[in-house]
Amino acid sequence: MAQKNYSPKASEILDVAETHMRKGGFDAISFRDLATAVGVKSASVHYHFPAKTDLGQAVVARYRERILAALGDPTDKRTLASKLKLLFSVYTAALEQGDSVCLCAQLGAEARYLPEDVAAEVELFFSAMVGWTSDAFLQQTAPTKANKLAAHIISSLQGAMVLSVATGSNLHLKNTQNLLAEFVEAKL
Repeated sequence: MAQKNYSPKASEILDVAETHMRKGGFDAISFRDLATAVGVKSASVHYHFPAKTDLGQAVVARYRERILAALGDPTDKRTLASKLKLLFSVYTAALEQGDSVCLCAQLGAEARYLPEDVAAEVELFFSAMVGWTSDAFLQQTAPTKANKLAAHIISSLQGAMVLSVATGSNLHLKNTQNLLAEFVEAKL
């Protein structure tokens, strides 16, 4: 999947919007606040993203593409353990570097209230993450079991991130990752 190339200013707008959305959801962004944060007029934000829905879709799509690019091909020759370690590191980095939950964990909690196009992007993110994880498992287990394991792992990681942010302790995510690794090793 090729990432869309944005101008430097559009990328800056997306960066600020993502930060706001990760900490406060879709309603945490306003074109006026984004314009102030990046040093442009509100009309310039509208030039790049005509409506808030366009901005929301772009933020989520870019986030998904960035994570999938970091994860790489789930069917390559790496071991399952190394693929899971990389998956876990993506979640750890999101928590530690962003000091917040995964963008789509935040938006997923409010999916029923999002504009339809943004909610569809959030759903696509989760489908892609479960799909990637399932594909990684296919080298060692049947498709039905791979899908169930993948959904369990992504759900557990998402929930552990929320718990870690809510309690101010990254230990919840680390413990969940360790238990998931042990669980997978025992089941396969």
